[in-house]
Amino acid sequence: MSDLLRIGASGITAYRSALSVIADNVANAETPGYARRDVALRETTAASSGPLYRASVTGGGVAAASVTRAWDAFKASDARDAGSDAASAETRAQWLGAVETALPDGDNGIPARIGSFFAAATRLAADPGGTLARSTTLSALGDAAAAIRSGAAGLARVQQGIAADATATVASANTNLASLGQVNRSIARAAEGSTAKAALADERDRLLGDLAGQIGIDATISANGTVAVSLAGAPDTPLVSGSGSATIGLTLGEDGRVALDVGGARLTATGGKLAGLADAAAATADATATLNTLAVDFAGQINGWQAQGRTPAGAAGAPLLTVGATAATLVVSTSDPSAIAAASAEGSANGNLATLTDLRGAAGAEARMSALINLNAQALATTSAQAGAAGTRRDAAAAARDDVAGVDLDREAAELIRFQQAYDGAAKVIQVARETLQSILQLF
Repeated sequence: MSDLLRIGASGITAYRSALSVIADNVANAETPGYARRDVALRETTAASSGPLYRASVTGGGVAAASVTRAWDAFKASDARDAGSDAASAETRAQWLGAVETALPDGDNGIPARIGSFFAAATRLAADPGGTLARSTTLSALGDAAAAIRSGAAGLARVQQGIAADATATVASANTNLASLGQVNRSIARAAEGSTAKAALADERDRLLGDLAGQIGIDATISANGTVAVSLAGAPDTPLVSGSGSATIGLTLGEDGRVALDVGGARLTATGGKLAGLADAAAATADATATLNTLAVDFAGQINGWQAQGRTPAGAAGAPLLTVGATAATLVVSTSDPSAIAAASAEGSANGNLATLTDLRGAAGAEARMSALINLNAQALATTSAQAGAAGTRRDAAAAARDDVAGVDLDREAAELIRFQQAYDGAAKVIQVARETLQSILQLF
């Protein structure tokens, strides 16, 4: 009779644990990083023996042996790699798009403004003594200088945005690395097959996914559930080992470039958001350097042309533009329309203006600026295509992972009915044992 009670009680306990796991699955069906749990049940045995007979083993009921996670390590690793690639491409596309916004190629863009100056100068050549034509030309030159300054300011804002994004991303990555070390320490102590160990494994994999999106990683999970993390493709650069974790350092160059290090050793991110930020920072720095050179050269060309001519007063042309070392300093140096040296040294009223079109060749600021804008546009188009493809692969890899680890509410409903019936059956066993015991006691 006691065996019957024990069998019923074991069933009550085991199936209650199973129902609790199903409840957790349903409650966390939409929780990011949660992996579906299963309860492994095993038969228990009861041994009986005596001095005059051999021991025998009989069924002793059922027990919840362990809680297991529905997880596929290969699919999880593939999802992390795909997420890392997508984060890198999307970040690069985001900031190259910001560069395109800073250097527009429309009516208000730098090439158009420089072209407007040359067009105004051409009209001035038809009326070199006209005050209105001179004012229009000088104003157009001011607009061109202002467009160049605006482009420089826009690129500076992009650099500031990249720097802020990189700083925040590195801080978040370091937090994730430290958290992984703490999870390793806890998971190594947790009992095998326990709900606590499953929850810690969820947290470990969530942190790995976040970290992969920040910087490309390689992760190796040991038999006890702890993880070792290194930089992707660089096993000699460990980021997490046991409960210890490295700290990623960030250096922002004067030109806006992003440099990473671990313990003073240079680190090159090959994936994740930081790789995209580093690439975008380099592209922005190159665009800024090109724009600075262009502004200095443009001022030199215009001032050189101006020096060859004569003003209406017969004086040699004074510089029309001043510039320092950067495009942000380019300004028109005079507000006097009569300062334009339209005449040639030989006395032709528009002789010097006739030579101004020579500055519109392939080496001119207009053509060079268009080339810079087109170069960025091509890079953006390529990166956007890569981001689209990487995003599709990321979604497919995540879906494949979730097919294994995700919670299917229909399945959980079926399991709920199954274990509820088993629970009711175990309760019925206890009821039968109690009624049988009462019937036996009533015989005396």
